[in-house]
Amino acid sequence: MKAQINEIKEQLQHFKGTEMFYQIPVLRTRFTDGLKYLSEVAECFWLITDTSLIAKSLMNRSEFIRIDFKKTPIEKLETTGYQAEISYSDGNGNLLQKQWYHVTHFPLDELRLFFVNNILMLPSEY
Repeated sequence: MKAQINEIKEQLQHFKGTEMFYQIPVLRTRFTDGLKYLSEVAECFWLITDTSLIAKSLMNRSEFIRIDFKKTPIEKLETTGYQAEISYSDGNGNLLQKQWYHVTHFPLDELRLFFVNNILMLPSEY
C-alpha cells in the first residue's frame, strides 16, 4: 500500500492545468484530468462528489473554495471517533465548513483541492 501511495503522490505532481474537463452528471460540477486520475486509482469518486456538493453550497460565501482533506492521526482516532475530516475555507484562512467521516478508505493522509467557477481541481491545475 505504501508503494501505491507514493506512486499516487508522484503522479499527481505531473498534472499542470488540464486538457479535458469531466462532469458529475447530476451536480454538473466539472473536474480535471488530475482528479479523474485520482478517482480511478484511489477509487474515490465519492470524494469528488462530496466535495463538489458542499463547495457548491458555499459559493454564495466565496467564489474560491479551498478544500483540505486530512486523516485523523491514529493516536487521536479513539477520542474523535472520525477517520478523516474535510475543511472548506475561502483560501484566506476563513473556515466556511467542516465535514467529518467515520470511515474512509482513501489512501492519502491529506489532499488539497480548489473549487472555483464550478470546477474542482488540484492546486497544480489552478
